Amino acid sequence: MDILIVEDEPEIAKLIQLTLEREGFACQWCRDGLTALQEFRQQQPDIILLDLMLPGLDGLEVCARIRQKPGAKDPYIMMLTARGEEIDRVIGLSTGADDYLVKPFSPAELVARVRALLRRSLRHSGQSLSHRTEHFTVDMDQHTATRNLNSDQPEALDLTTLEFNLLATFVSQPGRVWSRTQLIDKLWGDDFFGDERVVDTHVARLRKKIEPDPAKPTFVKTVIGVGYKFEDSAIA
Repeated sequence: MDILIVEDEPEIAKLIQLTLEREGFACQWCRDGLTALQEFRQQQPDIILLDLMLPGLDGLEVCARIRQKPGAKDPYIMMLTARGEEIDRVIGLSTGADDYLVKPFSPAELVARVRALLRRSLRHSGQSLSHRTEHFTVDMDQHTATRNLNSDQPEALDLTTLEFNLLATFVSQPGRVWSRTQLIDKLWGDDFFGDERVVDTHVARLRKKIEPDPAKPTFVKTVIGVGYKFEDSAIA
């Protein structure tokens, strides 16, 4: 598994790199946002460890640009920052980050978080099902999702890995009410580290891509005080 470390402090970057390489990961390091985007396009890493405060483009902008154009791989992104305030965690997650690690952190915690991200990928890559509803088809083998709102040619959906897995979860059981805790368990399992509201962030991003009007959702409905429900007719 390839990891791109984006960190402007050489001492921290070296510690991260040595820690992960001892665990068998292949690591590359860069120290600013523009170089990070160039390295991402060339390497297509599986995970990006992304410092929030960077010279040039900051980590939030780098994360947002990668999510807009993920390339051949849609990497998992873990934000690294000295900021521990709740608002910063929310902002980081809202740009598409998958996890958030506050400095200073221990090498053991870093390795545990990285392995957790990779297990998320393996958990979903082992699935081999297709799910269909009246308006959506999710093919787990081909990792494709389509939407058909007008009975014409189905429209391919451009989803991140988490958005795809979230839609697959919804489409697999239309009508079921999912709590945030259940969605976290389904998508991340016991490996989850972070704020439960990351679910709300990814639901909002998914709505923007599948709903005719994201402000008035037709398919992904909020169940107040519980979580979310996907409403569409199932097709065997």
